[in-house]
Amino acid sequence: MIDRPEEIGVYISLGGNIGDPAITIDDTLSTLSFQKGVVVETRSPFYKTPPWGKTDQAVFINACASLKTTLSPHQLLETCLNVEMRMGRQRGERWGPRIIDIDILTYGNEQIQSPDLTIPHPYITERAFVLVPLRDIDPTFSLNGISIDEMISKVDITGIEQLDCH
Repeated sequence: MIDRPEEIGVYISLGGNIGDPAITIDDTLSTLSFQKGVVVETRSPFYKTPPWGKTDQAVFINACASLKTTLSPHQLLETCLNVEMRMGRQRGERWGPRIIDIDILTYGNEQIQSPDLTIPHPYITERAFVLVPLRDIDPTFSLNGISIDEMISKVDITGIEQLDCH
């Protein structure tokens, strides 16, 4: 009998506002799916969203995806950072323009607080550009007993527009 590591369910968010972000997001998910220990299960529709944090820049295209992984949280983070680099990500100003950004939102029911990784993602409940597509892939999602619908009711969803492509 082969002892296989347990697969953990993970939610990630992806976004960008340089180049053609929808193509970049799909290419990123494709690249992630070829990484050892990562299976991409589903992706939300794309959403056009206003910038968050640093607002004087182009609109973003965002989506969320569900994964299964046998990687540890820190191995998954390293994998995501490597995929971002392969996609052409260059780290500049915080919340500034980017070709792709991958955030790990949740990793099973784990709670992790380390210098390089916080799970659940610390801004998940404040970001409509995360919550709206996340609800598409898991309408029953809740965090700390708060439903995703309740989280969405507390954020500004102005300017968030689902795109036709999926």
